[in-house]
Amino acid sequence: MPALRLSRFSSLRAFEHPGYLPVWTGALVSNVGTWMETVALGVYVTQVTGQAEWTGGVVALSYAPSVVLSPLGGALADRFDRRAYVAVGSLGQMLLAVFLAVLAFTDTLSVPLVAVAAFLNGCINMLAGPAFSTLLAELVPPEDLHSALSLNSAQFNMGRIIGPLLGTVVLAIGGISWALLINALSFMAVLAALWRLRTPVQSKPFVLEGLLKSLWDDIGRGIQVAHEDAGIRLVLASTLIVGLLVAPFIGLVPVFAIQVFGLGASAASLLVTCQGAGAVVAAIGVGALIDAFGRKRVLEGVMLSLGPIAALYWLSPTLVLAAVSIFLLGASYLICLTGIHTVCQVRAPRELRARLSSLYGMVLNGGYALGVWLQGALADRVGVRLVTVTAAVLFLALVLSVKLLRPRSFDATEA
Repeated sequence: MPALRLSRFSSLRAFEHPGYLPVWTGALVSNVGTWMETVALGVYVTQVTGQAEWTGGVVALSYAPSVVLSPLGGALADRFDRRAYVAVGSLGQMLLAVFLAVLAFTDTLSVPLVAVAAFLNGCINMLAGPAFSTLLAELVPPEDLHSALSLNSAQFNMGRIIGPLLGTVVLAIGGISWALLINALSFMAVLAALWRLRTPVQSKPFVLEGLLKSLWDDIGRGIQVAHEDAGIRLVLASTLIVGLLVAPFIGLVPVFAIQVFGLGASAASLLVTCQGAGAVVAAIGVGALIDAFGRKRVLEGVMLSLGPIAALYWLSPTLVLAAVSIFLLGASYLICLTGIHTVCQVRAPRELRARLSSLYGMVLNGGYALGVWLQGALADRVGVRLVTVTAAVLFLALVLSVKLLRPRSFDATEA
């Protein structure tokens, strides 16, 4: 970067470090394709089945494997060259994307096959995800860790902006098959970035004998550290209720657009895009907020605001107000999760970072999988607005309870 120095903008400092930008860019291209596929398959499942439970269930299958596989992924990531480990995971996801595209082009795509592919893709993602987060963290010094994680969330959400917009165009012109094919090709960008990356190999000798016991010991060590550290323990509990009660707004976007507003793929794409836009704005600005107020006050404030903003989104009487509300919700959601993840990484010993990242992923994704399926199933029976607004109010009540009963609990989130 030129000497105008991005350090003036603390949220952008990670871009100054060699290696970070190419991986970030490759991941962005891949996520554009992923979000094209996500919107296309979400609309496909909702239109074919007409049930929120199916839409939520397919999404849940992508995240349910985290309960078992995310801790295993963290332990493995602390053993092998993370660059190669992530590349193998990306290659596996690309092959699954090719499989879905072939099914679509041959008119053999079905909801059960989409569900199977979602589950397998989730398995790969949960095994490789902790390694990717830790790989990014190792490309920057500790003082720029929050910048690295915020920008990683920003690229994920930029994909959420660009992907649905492109997806709407591709679905209108070429149909779901071309959206799935473009996603398959997008994985080549992250593979190319990883191929060019040179990082120190973080690995232990591979010994088959006693491997399972050794991995279990590694997982147990990560759990022990999380349990003993008050800050990590608090944010992991917070992550669980965020995943269970608030995060399902992401997977239920097609249901909201189709069943509540009576619209289709374009409305779903608009809402997903607005959420992503809010998250990107937040990712750029969160560094300034933390510099001004400190991580504890920012995290505490955003936890208190998530419930009311989520309720506002679900109660929106028009698509325009829903788009504005989900923009705010996307921003608050990103600030919350980035703050939580940073606490886990900053407070963990370096050699345990992947394992703590995997526990964060396990709690978030496990809570989300249960929440999105349960809220979808209940929405079919009593209405999507009633279920989701109740969840948002319950979330606010839980956060207020912690704040009132243990007013200094968030002090432990400071480094």
